[in-house]
Amino acid sequence: MLNSCTLCPHNCKVNRLEGKKGRCKCDNTLKIALASLHMFEEPCISGTNGSGTVFFTNCNLNCIYCQNYEISQGGKGKEITIQTLADIFIKQQEKGAHNINLVTPTMYVYQIIEAIKLARKNGLKIPIIYNSNGYENVETIKMLNGYIDVYLPDLKYYTNELSKKYSNVDNYFEVATNAIKEMYSQVGNAVFDDNEIIQKGVIIRHLVLPNHIQNTKNILKWINENLPKDIYVSVMAQYFPTYKAKNDSLINRKLNKKEYKEVLNYLYSLDLQNGYIQELGSHEEEYVPDFNLTF
Repeated sequence: MLNSCTLCPHNCKVNRLEGKKGRCKCDNTLKIALASLHMFEEPCISGTNGSGTVFFTNCNLNCIYCQNYEISQGGKGKEITIQTLADIFIKQQEKGAHNINLVTPTMYVYQIIEAIKLARKNGLKIPIIYNSNGYENVETIKMLNGYIDVYLPDLKYYTNELSKKYSNVDNYFEVATNAIKEMYSQVGNAVFDDNEIIQKGVIIRHLVLPNHIQNTKNILKWINENLPKDIYVSVMAQYFPTYKAKNDSLINRKLNKKEYKEVLNYLYSLDLQNGYIQELGSHEEEYVPDFNLTF
């Protein structure tokens, strides 16, 4: 399937089996930068033991503010086999992880599916989370049906102007919302165990950008009007200027209290019933993982 890659909406159709690379800079190899127990996801994901995160190298977006730019844009990572990935899943389960958290997995869906098959044969039982930027082909999401328990997509932008400016992609909103609808059709709304750890469902994430509060309002309004009222939404206030964002005057700062309050007031005015609201902090940089190539 990698001989004419159409995994993501770029539809590059390059032959990755011959080592050629498309927009995401991936070839036929599987590359990750870190596998670890992560404590800084939503409470229902990290729980008390942590989420078994696997950070994949490269990305099909080019966000100028990416907090993980070292691996998403810089390509830092280590090549592994599908069997090694399956072994990593089992190792995270043995460490007590509540789930397997696949971070930016889109470019490696074929390999991930094979790794899940191997890991399940060897006793993998914990839920698998697909932690995505939202820029997905519906056909690719359909391939994941039965392999993914929890979808954790971003919904970043409402307008094409913003998606082009900050992530260098067109039609982000249309693409992402279609993908999210397919995700929801597969797994439905969130289901939790007795310890309030998510076992199945969808949580939509949205990162609030400074000076772009209307974008956030438009995203929340769409969710409120187009998805079930009990859908889970995670509104994140952790933005801080990094990577190329320092060169953009509109996003070269953190959120301020006025913006944060405006978002909260709008969110509370909607009919949405479930989700998480991240508190406005002062040390967001400390939560970025150390991508030290340990597995």
